[in-house]
Amino acid sequence: MNLHRSLFVAALAAAGLSFAPVTPAQTAAAPASHALEGNPVPGVCMLSREAVFAQSKVGQAASERLKQLATQQQSVLENQRKPLDAEIQAFQQKAASLTEAQRQQQGQALQQRMQAYQAQVNQVGERIQLTRGKVMAQIGEQAQPVIASSYASHHCGLLLNRDAVLGGNTSNDLTGEVVRGLDGKITTLNFNLEPAPANTGK
Repeated sequence: MNLHRSLFVAALAAAGLSFAPVTPAQTAAAPASHALEGNPVPGVCMLSREAVFAQSKVGQAASERLKQLATQQQSVLENQRKPLDAEIQAFQQKAASLTEAQRQQQGQALQQRMQAYQAQVNQVGERIQLTRGKVMAQIGEQAQPVIASSYASHHCGLLLNRDAVLGGNTSNDLTGEVVRGLDGKITTLNFNLEPAPANTGK
């Protein structure tokens, strides 16, 4: 993996964005030989918001769109990096024939350009993070009425995060029902990459 790709991947990692496909093993706990089950607790329901995002059609479409936007930005960065790589290589080849002052001047100029490039890579990662957060909020808004309807129909009195439950009876898990309800309501979102945050200079 070359430097510009490493920088780009690092920026995506900082943004908490992964493009690895979600498998059933990642969205549902594997059955254990000594599973903690028991009787259902009246009024206690569970929901995995992460699974709703991962399994719903709109969540999957949003992930694909984010991946597309990130790939486009990576292509732009790669094109900007090529002439810089060429100049760095040329500088290394002729460095021995330069005076100390020339080497220092040209080396500092290339270093400044590299720093500016890295800042741009980091900014792309930040923009992807902002976009992902906004999209997840929009999906959450669309899912909320579906969650409320499922909550009422199951006569829930308490809704727990399924991903934080260590064990127990999961018969009142609303996740699958919410995914189906959300799929019937919306399947895609149209969005572009969020602009970079304004630099206030503070």
